[in-house]
Amino acid sequence: MARIVKAALLQTDWTGDKASMIDKHEQAARDAAAQGAQVMCFQELFYGPYFCQVQEPEYFAYTEEIPDGPTTKRFQALAKELGMVLVLPMYEIVQAGLYYNTAAVIDADGTYLGKYRKQHIPQVKGFWEKYYFTPGTGGYPVFDTAVGKVGVYICYDRHFPEGWRALGLNGAEIVFNPSATSRGLSEYIWRVEQPAAAVANMYYVGAINRVGIEDLGDDDFYGQSYFVDPQGKFVGEPADAFKPELVVRELDLDKIREVRDTWAFYRDRRPDAYDELVAR
Repeated sequence: MARIVKAALLQTDWTGDKASMIDKHEQAARDAAAQGAQVMCFQELFYGPYFCQVQEPEYFAYTEEIPDGPTTKRFQALAKELGMVLVLPMYEIVQAGLYYNTAAVIDADGTYLGKYRKQHIPQVKGFWEKYYFTPGTGGYPVFDTAVGKVGVYICYDRHFPEGWRALGLNGAEIVFNPSATSRGLSEYIWRVEQPAAAVANMYYVGAINRVGIEDLGDDDFYGQSYFVDPQGKFVGEPADAFKPELVVRELDLDKIREVRDTWAFYRDRRPDAYDELVAR
């Protein structure tokens, strides 16, 4: 019997405040569940604006503890109610002055499974992330969920093939890449990088991006969220480039083994020959 998982992504625009943004995502999860979705991922820093367009201390107020903060708790209850695995990208506080760009993973029974902290932190115009985030700790975990083995890689991480590979070696079947990415250099490679990562590592990738222009700058987030399969092929069409959209797709997880038995990349890897990859 085929292992079919119905998975969802939400790309959306900034409402102007945290409370309504959280309400919008809860409703989207309910809408996805009504379409049969079993797992869903939100966009990077989902309940706030993408404040990294500026460097201002007031945005530290968007931090929450994970898993003890109110948003994690609220969505644990929702995951249990809907029977849905949820991936929640949030702004995490460990203590004053120590903050991470983090995604919490919640199982379909509401159990908090753990977190992934963004490893690669950019610091360029419009993406002043080192001001806000400490580089991630905890490696590249893969979470054993009700729908299978799920990994997370956040936005700028996607430019680094090493983490994609680590997630594959750790057993990932679906990797979500929640992002806040604006038009410019990255729009062309948006439809290249994640499919290439899916091919190289032979798993499904769900790529999520925001839409719209936010109050903090003139960056236009270009949406185009999508799923790709282990052959790098789009599962359905990518979402709109300008409008909010709920993306729900069927993923056949049996295809992973089929592709891996055809292209034996894991067998033919040469880790003994890769020492220079971890040298500066």
